[in-house]
Amino acid sequence: MRPISARSALLSMLLGAHPPTMSARALVAAVGLVGVAESAARAALSRMVAAGDLDRADGHYTLSPRLLARQRRQDAAVDPETTAWDGEWEMAVVTATGRDPADRAALRTELSALRMAELREGVWLRPANLARPWPTSVANATQRFTTRPDDDPVALAASLWDLDGWAAEARALLAAADTTDQSARFAAIAMSVRHLLADPVLPAYLLPPAWPADALRAGYADYRAWLQSMAVEHLAHDVV
Repeated sequence: MRPISARSALLSMLLGAHPPTMSARALVAAVGLVGVAESAARAALSRMVAAGDLDRADGHYTLSPRLLARQRRQDAAVDPETTAWDGEWEMAVVTATGRDPADRAALRTELSALRMAELREGVWLRPANLARPWPTSVANATQRFTTRPDDDPVALAASLWDLDGWAAEARALLAAADTTDQSARFAAIAMSVRHLLADPVLPAYLLPPAWPADALRAGYADYRAWLQSMAVEHLAHDVV
């Protein structure tokens, strides 16, 4: 587990905060708990404002609009909105033509962010158990259908996603987070959130036994609550 940089630590703090605004003092205190020196934190804050990652006003730092979109994706990964599954699947067939490589790559990225998987070129699908908005850019480039596979849906899901690989990495992250080294623990938690972005969020029927996604989400929620309480306590002691 590689040490996390000051920038990554600060971003993780703000991405996990609601609203995503913290004072410089609170941010420095929070990342100090995971081994980031005050001088490194303050230098990183200045660079992040200059780069457009953060907005600064009255001594407080807020995520930029670009990173607010990233926070929404992270929130959806940590707490996805699911619906009851009746066996139906969503299918999106790419119908747009004449797109340049950059546009095609952007569309693939958007479809992946919707937790769709590519069955064959231009044909994407997943179980219809997720409630999320469908971007206009994707709607304009695809035709959507609802379908039911004739063959075994468990085998279909296993062919579309590397479920065993995802689960193995999730368990490794859970093990890495089980440490008293707060820097290593923070790095593992930050990587866990990124890993959750790749969770297909399938119905339980389609998953291998002992799927670790809920444990990964619970670990992140518990750690975030602990870190915030410790930061508040640290600030209170500074005032005294």
